[in-house]
Amino acid sequence: MSHEKYTDCIEACNACAVACNHCAASCLAEEDVKMMAKCIALDMDCAGLCQLAAAAMARDSAHAGAICRLCAEVCKSCGDECSGHDAQHCRDCAQACYRCAEACLAMAD
Repeated sequence: MSHEKYTDCIEACNACAVACNHCAASCLAEEDVKMMAKCIALDMDCAGLCQLAAAAMARDSAHAGAICRLCAEVCKSCGDECSGHDAQHCRDCAQACYRCAEACLAMAD
């Protein structure tokens, strides 16, 4: 089967990875970096998993559904963490994470 069936989810995963990488870099520039440690760690985990999920879907991997279920879980955790911060980059990241989690759950069903 063609990877085109995953287009929306791949796009959400790629957008989320970009938002998470931007958020992590922006958090590192914050005055109190130690306070942002959990956010940075989740951003990095989420970005990596989103990239893996997009790649798995692009190649129509037999494990794409399982990877996307895990991706949705990590995206939700990252979104929850980021939504607890006032910085705009965190709020933008949270929105991207929640969109990605929704797309991944829909794809995995």
